[in-house]
Amino acid sequence: MAKVNVSLDAELVVEVMVLAGIGSPQDAVEAVVRDYIARGHRTEARTAAREEPLRSGGPVPPEPERG
Repeated sequence: MAKVNVSLDAELVVEVMVLAGIGSPQDAVEAVVRDYIARGHRTEARTAAREEPLRSGGPVPPEPERG
């Protein structure tokens, strides 16, 4: 896989390291980026699953309860 070097504000990276509990700046930022991408895929999957009955004319599943 190709690598990319990115310059980030040191305070931002330290904050990510503390919140992620990861000691390496590279690993901490990579973990956050991977999590962001995974959340996007989960959101796409949930949205697609919810919209599918609308396209097929089937019943619409209820919204998940938040509590």
